Amino acid sequence: MECRVGCAACCIAPSISSSIPGMERGKPAGVRCCQLTPDNRCRLFGHPERPQVCLSLQPSEDMCGASNSEALERLSAWELLTRPDSISLSQVDPAP
Repeated sequence: MECRVGCAACCIAPSISSSIPGMERGKPAGVRCCQLTPDNRCRLFGHPERPQVCLSLQPSEDMCGASNSEALERLSAWELLTRPDSISLSQVDPAP
């Protein structure tokens, strides 16, 4: 699958803990990366200073869905599910 030009869900929804030029402490979830242009294109695409985490993201139907809005919804939901303070049912002790 190819990235949808102008989608940018992966540059908005997830938190990024590694340094990004202009965001040295990373990027919080739900915040636009400062490297996004107004039309949602990455200023660092194809440049060596693009973070490894960004390089490693590969578009897929599971991640991106059928539209830009679906991609943002999915990635936002995944971010919530994988937050360190999230508790999964497998972590909850069963009642005595």
